[in-house]
Amino acid sequence: METSQTHSSESMSRDLSELMKEATKEVHEQAENTLFMKNFQKGQVSLHEFKLVAASLYFIYSALEEEIERNKDNPVYAPVYFPAELHRKAALEKDLEYFYGSNWREEIPCPEATQKYVERLHYVGKNHPELLVAHAYTRYLGDLSGGQVLKKIAQKALQLPSTGEGLAFFTFDGVSNATKFKQLYRSRMNVLEMDLATKKRVLEEAKKAFLLNIQVFEALQELVSKCQENGRPVQLKTELRTRNANKSYEHGPVSGKERERTNTRHTEMLPITPLVRWILALSFLATTVAVGLFAM
Repeated sequence: METSQTHSSESMSRDLSELMKEATKEVHEQAENTLFMKNFQKGQVSLHEFKLVAASLYFIYSALEEEIERNKDNPVYAPVYFPAELHRKAALEKDLEYFYGSNWREEIPCPEATQKYVERLHYVGKNHPELLVAHAYTRYLGDLSGGQVLKKIAQKALQLPSTGEGLAFFTFDGVSNATKFKQLYRSRMNVLEMDLATKKRVLEEAKKAFLLNIQVFEALQELVSKCQENGRPVQLKTELRTRNANKSYEHGPVSGKERERTNTRHTEMLPITPLVRWILALSFLATTVAVGLFAM
């Protein structure tokens, strides 16, 4: 018994970044090897679902970055605070305005599963900030690693402009060398002060972050599946929102001509693809990126 405990302690004394990658390895491999992920890599994507996912990511990153700002001077997070390099909220705002127009805040939905993820992020940030690094790691390093590849796939499949409109989420202007930055980020993770019990909780939180991502995209898949069964397109109406999401935003009016131009542009570029397959593909896309699709 004592030998077993000693071995466990020795194992947990390894670098946090190494333990994090190992702890999520199994689910990572499951995601990589799904048929849905392979379909995405073939470019079988649809603009409607891409927009839905961008909307959910906006709520997720808004919550994550609000809690990061709350804890930026806290020793349990401060070493991995890189807002200029990593934060995605502003980029997603650009993408959503491109896809939905200037009235995008009134258009985007926040499904229940997304709100559940948002609530977890706020809970962690307010009550257990030492766990926040697990969410930052699973989201940011994955997005940074897969960003350029996924950007090219989405750009080609959705016929988006070569100038980058609609793809700001995948663009990290503050990172000139992704490999070196990821090495820096991991080294900063590894100097976070935490005992073995806390380290175990961080690893469990990383797994939880993965599951929350899965639930978000499964919910989107269910929404699209029902719409497809009913023979009608996805409607992004305000009743899909969670009542507590983004109450404080001010909404400016959008002209009829602007809305018409936006709808026409995106209707013309929509490829005909299986909606259910795309949502599931993107679910595993996002979560695979999230749990460490990055070079060693």
